[in-house]
Amino acid sequence: MEKNIKINKPEDMHTEVSEAVPKYDKRVRYTYADYITWGEDVRCELIDGIVYDMSPAPGPMHQSISGDLHTQLNNFFEGKPCKVFHAPFDVRLDPTGADDTVVQPDILIICDRSIITKAGCSGAPDMVIEILSPSNATKDMMLKNAKYQQAGVREIWMIDPVDKVVNIHYSEDRAYKSIHYLNPDIVPVKIFEGCSVDMARIFDEADTLLN
Repeated sequence: MEKNIKINKPEDMHTEVSEAVPKYDKRVRYTYADYITWGEDVRCELIDGIVYDMSPAPGPMHQSISGDLHTQLNNFFEGKPCKVFHAPFDVRLDPTGADDTVVQPDILIICDRSIITKAGCSGAPDMVIEILSPSNATKDMMLKNAKYQQAGVREIWMIDPVDKVVNIHYSEDRAYKSIHYLNPDIVPVKIFEGCSVDMARIFDEADTLLN
C-alpha cells in the first residue's frame, strides 16, 4: 500500500524524546564544531543542536540484521559507483546550513562520492536504513525520519526486528510515499532498479540467535 505522508517538524517532537545526554546542557544548541571536540569515545547523535545518547551498544539481533543487510547490499553494488557503509559513520545532514545535525544511520548508501569526506558524509545519502529498538524507536521514526526527508534522502527504511515490519519512505514526484511490509520475503529497493533484500532470510537468521 502506498500513500503520501506528512513531514512533521522536528521541533514539535523534541518533547516526546527523553534520550538527551544528561551531562550536556539541554538549553544549549550544539553544532558540528562542538561535536568533533567530544572525541570518539562519546557515542551520540546531534539533531537540531540537541544531543542524543546512543548507549548501550546494539544487541546481537540488531548486529545480525545490520551485518546481513550490509552483505546483501554490498554484493549488489560491487563494481558500481554507489558505496554501502555501516555505523558508526557520521552523516552531516545540513553542512552548509545550521550544521547542527549529525546522525549515524545503521546502513547508508552514497552514490555521489563527492560528499564522502575523511570524517564521514557531508550531505544527504541516497538511502539510509535504521534498525529499531525500544530505546531508539521514537527518535528514529519521528526525529531522524523527518530530518532525512528534509535533507533529501531518497529512500528511508525503518526496520522493526521484533514485529518483522519494514517501513519504507521514498521520494517520488517531489513527495514522499510510504510502503509497509509485514513479515516480508523479498523487499525491493525503490530507487535502485534490480536491487532487493531477502528480509525473510535476514529475520530468520536473527531469530536463531535467541533460540
